[in-house]
Amino acid sequence: MSVLAIIEHDRGTLTSASLGVLTAARNLAQQMNTTMEALTIGANADALSSVAALYGATVVHQAHHDALTDFGPEAWGEAAAQVITSLSPQVVMGSGTERGHEIVAQIAARLDLPASMNCTEFDSSFNGTQPLKVVRARWGGSLLEQAEVDAPIKIVTLANHTVEPTEAPTTSTTNVIDVQLDASVLHSIVRDRVERVAGVTLATASVVVSGGRGVGSAEAFAPLEELAALLGGVVGCSRAVTNNGWRNHTDQVGQTGTRIAPDIYIACGISGAIQHWVGAMASKNILAINLDQEANIVTKSGYAVIGDLHKVVPAVSAEIRRRRGV
Repeated sequence: MSVLAIIEHDRGTLTSASLGVLTAARNLAQQMNTTMEALTIGANADALSSVAALYGATVVHQAHHDALTDFGPEAWGEAAAQVITSLSPQVVMGSGTERGHEIVAQIAARLDLPASMNCTEFDSSFNGTQPLKVVRARWGGSLLEQAEVDAPIKIVTLANHTVEPTEAPTTSTTNVIDVQLDASVLHSIVRDRVERVAGVTLATASVVVSGGRGVGSAEAFAPLEELAALLGGVVGCSRAVTNNGWRNHTDQVGQTGTRIAPDIYIACGISGAIQHWVGAMASKNILAINLDQEANIVTKSGYAVIGDLHKVVPAVSAEIRRRRGV
């Protein structure tokens, strides 16, 4: 009996979501009085075994195949399904990211088992002998659903930014498993990619400065760009901005955009519709700059400045430069 955490990575680079999965899987294993084990897919992820051990994995299973050099949903799902079949863990936990959901959906379909996605809580009395009660986020986080996973192997994903990663170092061993993959699972594999923007991304930035319809135009984002640069952050936006063509969709924060978890989120001229809030609610601190003190984003923010963003944002940047002597 064990809990198996699937480590999501990008060509050997660990994704931040995987640390939350390792932590949550370890916590669940402890209450079940069993071990937490981990799975990496592809030989380029073998080095991540040390990270898994740092977060409490006692065994790291490494799925190997010559074709597993980059991501492919069918190939990863089939590789994981073969490992799960051989191990028969009580619980399998993946990450609540787009890629994580793809992998887990593939696993569940191939094993003919149910899967519960975007779980935010797990039954604190679960010991492995009964159905696993979970709470999961639905409708972009606007609804929390209580459900039960009743199957020989409970397959779940952890909603992203739900669990704060914590280390619990242990001594671990590695187990290389050579999986068998045929042509039917190799027709969609990433072969090449082009890096659009180097450096920090919207999903990983510790500071995000976002603008909404209230910014007024594409050109009016210049002060937000300046403030983000001074704070070492990046610029985001609401869906209204992308709909107006002021910024690219890759900058969108929200249910249909990027979900963020910065140390501080500065929302300028954003009303805060539920779809946007879903993408921003994991932020550790939120500062809203808005003329409307009743705006949704203002009422949900820890800090707010009720004023004209076209005056407030340049003033904040000026004060930062003054204090830095630049």
